[in-house]
Amino acid sequence: MRVGMVCPYSLTIPGGVQMQVLGLAAALRTDGHTVQVLAPCDGPAPDENVVALGKSIPFATNGSVAPIAPDPSCARRTIRALREGKFDVVHVHEPLVPGPSLTSLLYSDVPMVGTFHRSGASRAYNLFSGLTRRVGRRLGARVAVSEDALKTARDGIDGEFTVLFNGIDVERFAAAEPWPTDGRPTVLFVGRHESRKGLEVLLHASASLPADAALWIAGQGPETDRLRERTHQDARIQWLGRVSDSELASRLAGADVFCAPSRHGESFGIVLVEAMAAGTAIVASDIAGYRAVARRGEHSLLVPPDDPPALASAITRLLDEPATRAALVDAGRARAAEFAMDSLAARYGELYERLITER
Repeated sequence: MRVGMVCPYSLTIPGGVQMQVLGLAAALRTDGHTVQVLAPCDGPAPDENVVALGKSIPFATNGSVAPIAPDPSCARRTIRALREGKFDVVHVHEPLVPGPSLTSLLYSDVPMVGTFHRSGASRAYNLFSGLTRRVGRRLGARVAVSEDALKTARDGIDGEFTVLFNGIDVERFAAAEPWPTDGRPTVLFVGRHESRKGLEVLLHASASLPADAALWIAGQGPETDRLRERTHQDARIQWLGRVSDSELASRLAGADVFCAPSRHGESFGIVLVEAMAAGTAIVASDIAGYRAVARRGEHSLLVPPDDPPALASAITRLLDEPATRAALVDAGRARAAEFAMDSLAARYGELYERLITER
């Protein structure tokens, strides 16, 4: 079948939703479907199957910054792409986000699936609840990526929902060559450098980590310069900047501990799944989006958010207890297999077929 997959966020700016869109589209093509991705792009499109709809603007939301394209020219390009694509089904990610997603929801005349990723209260959902509920009825199927995302989505629209967790290419992370270290125990952080992701919490905790522990910090963001300046005298900390997909997999495989100290706003911990697939032990904040992925004591050590002493204690425990670390790694590998992208693509394929048949 021909699938139009719509993403509201720029595909040339790293983000969890963007990664899911591109990964799911690739897996669906492997299953024999024709998939075009419609999305903003602030540079060359990631691949030939992407229809670039224009540039994005940064929009502050949910403690982060989203690269969206709500301008009329992008809406016109979206409508034209929907018409020219002759799709059998349109799959809209974050359907209520202004730009290509909301435009598709309003103007597409084929069966539509909506996937909701956001976690946390939305002021817009409350202000425009009447409008969002009306346009939400145009969706033939509604999907939330977690129970937390489901609660948020229900604030915006009515109807039946299916919960389908996000997916990853498990084999790519499992087969990654470990990044070489100098023999020191190593802790890895990956994420946007903003308050919501809790990097500052980890840096406070790093002062209490073993003296020989190294800290790899991947990513960048609005807090990078300030935090880097504050820690420039700590030789244990290595600032990596933005890393490629292959380097990320390799760094995950090479680290002893992956740390995700987010304070809030995580609907689904996809990077935790990637760490488990790569064979890395996890210390993370005890928030709903992470509990849904890596259960406390079985796949990870979870600590209260915004608590540097508790974070340092959990990381130190895993560095000092190889047996505990190995048990988490073994359970984590098995857990990661449950989130294989090819399985997720098959579930969505069945959903598409059902909508087309009903239509």
